[in-house]
Amino acid sequence: MSNYFDKIAVTTGDPSGIGAEITIKALNKLSLPCDKVVIISNKKILDYYGQLKQKYELIEIPFNAEVTPGKTNAECGAFSFLSVKKACEIGAKAIVTAPVAKNALHLAGYNFNGQTEILQRFLAHDNQLAEMLFIAGKFRVLLLTRHVPLKEVNLTRETVFNKINTLNDFFIKFFDIQKPKFALCGFNPHAGEDGILGTEEKDILIPAAAKLIKNGVNISGPFPADTLFTRAYDYDCIIANYHDQGLIPIKTVAGRSTVNMTIGLDIIRTSPGHGTAFDIAGKNIADETGMTEALKAVI
Repeated sequence: MSNYFDKIAVTTGDPSGIGAEITIKALNKLSLPCDKVVIISNKKILDYYGQLKQKYELIEIPFNAEVTPGKTNAECGAFSFLSVKKACEIGAKAIVTAPVAKNALHLAGYNFNGQTEILQRFLAHDNQLAEMLFIAGKFRVLLLTRHVPLKEVNLTRETVFNKINTLNDFFIKFFDIQKPKFALCGFNPHAGEDGILGTEEKDILIPAAAKLIKNGVNISGPFPADTLFTRAYDYDCIIANYHDQGLIPIKTVAGRSTVNMTIGLDIIRTSPGHGTAFDIAGKNIADETGMTEALKAVI
């Protein structure tokens, strides 16, 4: 096997989605050097969705089914899983993943709620935890919880403390910001209104923030989330409690330019902030902006 320590590993996602199409378009647009990229996919899938201008190295993942845009199945789920697994195994410098379908992963017997969880399974060591940081220029949002039904969102002081500590370390190491400035969203409307609208702020968030400040982290809040995001650029990162609290604002502002970045592991992984877009797969109309930005973010 070749030495991949200086390469970006790029996966093409679910074969029935837009992943291969946007990967081809993004790589063609950026014209990255061939010795800096390795594609993890299948020639049949790549040939179906387009043509690369450069001869990047290809690591083949078996895919014996027909390519059926918009119609995902267990074979697509298995291919998606094995692609990410291979990206973890080869020791690349960074990983960029195209979107996968969670239902296809489950149909294939891989009960992960997303690629972040797969990356954590194969890359984490010494109690590392993968976290989801969304970036669009200087608008950045960390999620304290990921793909969890809203009624099951559950936070503890320890969880909040550990995740924000990880974020702080990441900003120092990778962004070279020595004292990053963070703001924490309230969990409830109006940040709980002193316990009238919920006690998560008093019981969990305020004590966790106080402990972080003692630990040297520059964090303020919790603030009412509906107004905090109007000041997003005043901070290096906003910390949201759950999926939609953080992603609706950043995707409203940045749209397809939003990049999902996995932090907390030894290497960085990025991905477009959107999904498989089965409704337009195979029509050659997918916008590659998200994949382009994901590649640029690791470069």
